[in-house]
This record gives sequence, C-alpha cells and structure tokens, in this order.
Amino acid sequence: MSASKKTAWAVTAAVFLPLVVAVPAHADTQDEKDKQPKPPNAMSSLGGPLLGNPGTQVQLGPGAPVLPKELSGRSWIVADAESGQILAAHNAHWPLAPASTLKMLFADTLLPKFPDARLKHLVTNADLAGIGAGSSLVGIKEKQTYTVHDLWLGVFLRSGNDAVHVLTSMNSGLRQTVKEMNDHAAELQALDTHVVSPDGYDAPGQVSSAYDLTLIARSGMQKPAFREYAATPRAAFPGEQKPGKKRETFEIQNTNRLLTGDLGVAPYQGIAGVKNGNTTHAGATFTGVAERNGKVLLVTVMNPSSKEQHAVYRETARLLDWGFAAAGKVTPVGELVPPLSARTETTAPDDGAAPAPGKNAPDDTVRAASDERSGGIGIALGVAGGVLVLLAGAVFLVNRRWPLAGAAGRRRRSRRNPEVNP
Repeated sequence: MSASKKTAWAVTAAVFLPLVVAVPAHADTQDEKDKQPKPPNAMSSLGGPLLGNPGTQVQLGPGAPVLPKELSGRSWIVADAESGQILAAHNAHWPLAPASTLKMLFADTLLPKFPDARLKHLVTNADLAGIGAGSSLVGIKEKQTYTVHDLWLGVFLRSGNDAVHVLTSMNSGLRQTVKEMNDHAAELQALDTHVVSPDGYDAPGQVSSAYDLTLIARSGMQKPAFREYAATPRAAFPGEQKPGKKRETFEIQNTNRLLTGDLGVAPYQGIAGVKNGNTTHAGATFTGVAERNGKVLLVTVMNPSSKEQHAVYRETARLLDWGFAAAGKVTPVGELVPPLSARTETTAPDDGAAPAPGKNAPDDTVRAASDERSGGIGIALGVAGGVLVLLAGAVFLVNRRWPLAGAAGRRRRSRRNPEVNP
C-alpha cells in the first residue's frame, strides 16, 4: 500500500472510529427509553385541549421558574385547588393503574353513607374474604368489633385493604360498591377512571389518571371528615379483645411520608394529605395537597421510573415547590372541571360558615378524627363553605378562604408535645 493510501486510511479511521465506538452506548440508552411505555397519541382533552397532548404542558410567563429536571413520573399534574387552574401537566389523561390512590374515590363515595362514626360492626370471615396477596393491612381480626371511625382510620392511615373490605361488605358488597364508585367517578367527570377493585389492588382494566385523581382528591377535601382523616399522622387502633381484659390498642402511622416523614424524607411544610399507593403493576402513586402563604395546591404523580428512594414523594415535593413559586407567573394549561351536578345548581351559599354536618360531615366523625391527630405534622385544610358554583362564569371553585382547621387545638397540643413541630 502506498504512503498516500496509508495516510488516507489513517485519517478515515481517526474520523470514523470514535463514531463507531459511540454507537453501542447510544443504542443502549435508546433501547432503555424504547422499553418505557408510551402514552397514547390521543388522550382526553377534558379540561383543555393541551391536556390531550402527550408530554409536558406548561406555559411559562416572565419570572416563572423552569420545571424541575428530576421528574420521571409517567404522568403528573400541578393544580390550584381553589381556582381549579392547572399550572402544568405531563400526560395528564393517561389511564394508568392507580394503586391505593383509588381509595380516595372509595372514601369520597362511601363516607356520606356512614354518617355515624360511632356505629359498630362485628367482623366476620366473609368480610375479609378475597383480600389480595401482599395487600397492605391495618390488622383487623374476625369476630372483633370495630367502629366506623376505626375502619376509616385503617383506610386512610394504613391504606388497609382489610378495612376497605369490611366497609365494602357493610355497603351491600363488592358489586354495589364498585357500581357506586364508577357512578361517582362519572358524576365528578373523572372519565379516565374505571373501578374493578375498591381497594386499588391491581386488576385488569382498573385505571385512573393524574387528572382524575386530582379531581377526586379535590372533591374529597371538601368533606370535613375526609380532610381530617387524610391529615391524621398517627392514631390508636383497637387490638384483639380478650375475655375478661380491657381491650388494648396499638399505634398506627400514616403511610403518607410527606405527612409523617421517613428516613431521608422530611415532612413537607403545609402538607394536609391526601393518599399514596404502590403495587407491582402501578408502581408508586401519590396525590398530595399543601398550603403555603394562602395558596393551596394539588399535585398528583404516577409511577416515577427514577431509582431514587421515595421518588414519588420527592418528585411531588419538587412539583409543589415549583407550583408555589410559579403561581401567578404561568398561563394555565387547563382546568379541573366541575362535577355534573354543579350544572344543575343555581345558587350556593358563601357566607363563610362551615357546611352543615348532615350526612356528609357528621360532627362526631370530624371530632373523632380530630382527636386522633398529632399537633403540627401536616396542616389540615378547612374548606369552609364547601363548593362555590358560579354558573355565569362556568367556574367551579373550592371556597377561597380554606382556613386552617383546628389551628388552636394544634397549638395547644404542640405545647404539650414540644417535640412536634408547630
């Protein structure tokens, strides 16, 4: 080979060899991305046309912070809980397995049906039949008596599928409860949601979306009992009743790590609930509500792919931080729609008074849940006045005052328990 040809080959090798070497690494990265499920090309546009587009939707204005980089959720949403405006979203209407965040719909549907929190129920073997393997449990035992209050604590704090099954049995069984949950989802216009198992356990065809879970949480947070249970960090739960002895209790703690904290996860300032979930199929899911400087935000994150420990909580906290910083500096990309019943209402009181207890919020239920709360860990939101429907502007608002519920009581308890942050 001539010297000139050798030189040409050397130059060619020098130019192309790095590219050849780089290809496998690029291909591996691309393969990993290709293995991730893709959102549908066309999703529901309920709440605004941008929400039907795959990918991240955000419209930053002057001075608005950019979205956090460390976001890996398949779907997420940041919404103003008062106005219903959606500040940013990512695949908001992607129907995904919801895990135990579906218990928010279970509670929002069934809480009004059990107005007396003191009602007692003797648990039977049939009540606990059919609980899925590996389910989260609060520790309910057959042939033991529990109050409705106990059962709701088990649902909200320990995400207890056993508590859900007992309440389902009390509500005329699985078929009736599933029907009522699907009917209520339709009423809320949570149209991405289909319920198969009330406890959120993985089941074929059972789906919801970040948009729907946020709608459901917003509806639930208008019920005082729902708010109080969701904001309860820990409580005493009945143990087994033994003959001739006083029934002992054991402490249960809320599995919402932004409320109670965990190794590496600090309680989020202003958090007030609402629900987390985790199954093999769904991955980790979470909907949280928090208040800061008079602003109330709802964030839902579904199935983050990050290997970061407690990724669903960390990504929720980042989105909450972003939302509080971005409020008023972004153009909303959509809105949380009102329930269908809002269209038929002509007036709604806005006198600042808390909603009458009635069947939705019995005083005993609220007091019972409030008594179990530990001062200061999480701020319970008092959505005084419930829902304000302004038909003229077609706007659905949670009452803008959102006062802190039981603030005086928390201050008293925190003085008695100085280790609890006020």
